[in-house]
Amino acid sequence: MARLREFYTQEVAPKLAETFKYKSPMQIPRLSKIVLNMGLGEAIQNIKILDSAAEELALISGQKPVVTRARQSIAAFKLRKGMPIGCMVTLRANRMYDFYDKLVNVALPRVRDFRGVSPKAFDGRGNYTLGVKEQIIFPEIDYDKIDKIKGMNISIVTTAETDDEARLLLQLMGMPFKK
Repeated sequence: MARLREFYTQEVAPKLAETFKYKSPMQIPRLSKIVLNMGLGEAIQNIKILDSAAEELALISGQKPVVTRARQSIAAFKLRKGMPIGCMVTLRANRMYDFYDKLVNVALPRVRDFRGVSPKAFDGRGNYTLGVKEQIIFPEIDYDKIDKIKGMNISIVTTAETDDEARLLLQLMGMPFKK
């Protein structure tokens, strides 16, 4: 069992139940999944960028990414429907907790001039999205082997009903929010 999952069941869940006075243990918010997404507009000209991005995403997440394709054609961007334009990974269960642990304790503190993540990036339904400008903050990525610095979106999906519940859940699990 993941270290963070144990911490959630023993420490975080009882604090949340006490704070929000839930009647059932199933009401207590928990992480449901984490989605990592790399959108690569440059993949239209150079398809090799997509291969390297998929490789790096597999290293970061420990799971093989899915190539995402364009839903519609956009002439101004020279984009046709069905062209590969990115890759994504959905993490659940132990891999999700392991990734969250690595993100909060290893990757985010490696960001230059890091003062915390924005507490306003919730969507109104208890989900949090975080943008990372460089993939090199993750320890699995070898700086010498990367051809281009690529960013990614990390969406943390929770079962919380409101943003306040989700914010407290992530805060108790170690997310460094700005003060």
